[in-house]
Amino acid sequence: MEERSADPAKTTSQPVSRRKGGLRTMPFVIANEALEKVASVGLHANMILYLKNEYHLSIVTGTSILFLWNAVSNFLPTFGAFLSDSYLGRFRVVGLGSIVTLLGLVVLWFTAIFKHARPPHCDHPNTDHCASPKPAQLALLFSSFVLMAIGAGGIRPCSLAFGADQFDKPDNPKNTRVLQTFFNWYYVSLGISIMISVTVIVYIQTAKGWTVGFGVPVVLMFFSTVMFFLGSPLYVKVKANKSLLTGFAQVMAVSWKNKHLDFPPKDSDGQYHHKKGSKLLAPAEKLRFLNKACIIKNPEKDLNPDGTALDPWTLCTVQQVEELKALIKVLPIWSAGIIIAVTISQQAFPVLQAYTMDRHFNKNFKMPPGSYGVFSILTLTIWVAIYDRLIVPWLSKYTKNPRGLSLKQRMGIGLFLSCIATAVAALIERTRRARAINEGLADQPDAVVNMSAMWLVPQHCLVGISEAFNAIGQIQFYYSQFPKSMSSIGIALFTLGMGLGTCWEVSL
Repeated sequence: MEERSADPAKTTSQPVSRRKGGLRTMPFVIANEALEKVASVGLHANMILYLKNEYHLSIVTGTSILFLWNAVSNFLPTFGAFLSDSYLGRFRVVGLGSIVTLLGLVVLWFTAIFKHARPPHCDHPNTDHCASPKPAQLALLFSSFVLMAIGAGGIRPCSLAFGADQFDKPDNPKNTRVLQTFFNWYYVSLGISIMISVTVIVYIQTAKGWTVGFGVPVVLMFFSTVMFFLGSPLYVKVKANKSLLTGFAQVMAVSWKNKHLDFPPKDSDGQYHHKKGSKLLAPAEKLRFLNKACIIKNPEKDLNPDGTALDPWTLCTVQQVEELKALIKVLPIWSAGIIIAVTISQQAFPVLQAYTMDRHFNKNFKMPPGSYGVFSILTLTIWVAIYDRLIVPWLSKYTKNPRGLSLKQRMGIGLFLSCIATAVAALIERTRRARAINEGLADQPDAVVNMSAMWLVPQHCLVGISEAFNAIGQIQFYYSQFPKSMSSIGIALFTLGMGLGTCWEVSL
């Protein structure tokens, strides 16, 4: 097992690293993430119907619960990322997250198996006339959501970064292109798994019932966990850095203490404290006020004989300063990306829309309401494949950028398309609601309107294209801006933005 240092100066692979990482690790890494997505996304897609029909919760209450679950699942990756990059490392955090997710799925499965775990069955169309769930029943249900959210907090920020670790070779001149291809096709594999989830898993839940429908994700997650640990001898495993939060606090505290110091000459690297053997000898000029945290005032009083800082709360390293700068510099772009989460995170409402529309694909097949999200993922998958294989090589000839478009341009295009998708969704809902009123169905929320659910396809397709541009662009941008010791935190920023976008949507 190779453990590669998190120090950027030490990321150059040793000879043993040639026997670690690479394509042969991908079946294990991608299988873990893909099977986890198949297991979890299928639950999200149809969960509003489970809460409504089995727990007799109102649509408003059920939707709020799912939004809260989704938001918590997107907030926790931030803590998982800090835990990974500061203490345990990505391999351990992904492994623990997989186990906890499996436990959460098992608990949810139990709610479907045991009749006493949920309220008595009720066929009345109005949930107000049905028995409400008992506190113990809700506690069991919510505990499954909590466990799955904790598990997601370990898997989501670390799985993609862990996969990138297997390919990242800074000395390779084609490293940027290799990583872009990896990110694109990693997202494609997830798209395929999500398509399977919102079609096959949702169909099983609809046709075979919740016991079988929840049992299948349990089996898939079990295989996901086993596959991940089977590949352990092949992985490149980056060592965890010291506590990043502590390092950030030290940089801010020391830079404030040293605010009276003058900056050393620009050609003088010796007055900045850096780790022995590090390539980072002097801090960058951007956010220059933080550079005072690593100025050596008196070598005899500030440094130990081995060159380390005598007190890290009076002298920081150049690497610590640059890590904090990296986080600060991406915050403006990160905040702009939150808005797309409002579009991407809508899961319950489109399902309820489809539930009240004509879902006949033909005379003999009726599409489950939770499966219409497949059009978004299908569009994303096809577009990513076309973009990576055809458009990027063509664009790079004119833009002289190996990525075709810059990451900021991709994010901007995605944001614009997400606005168009929201506008289209609003027009379709306006039409659907008007038809329901004209047909006298305003007081019958479960009645089917004489309108094909295929009208929902354009908004799903636009969401898929916007996600292909913005989401992948965001993830790759964060990964490129942070040092290797903060890769998980960089990717966790995307899920944190999704969580904030979800909370914003709930408040609206």
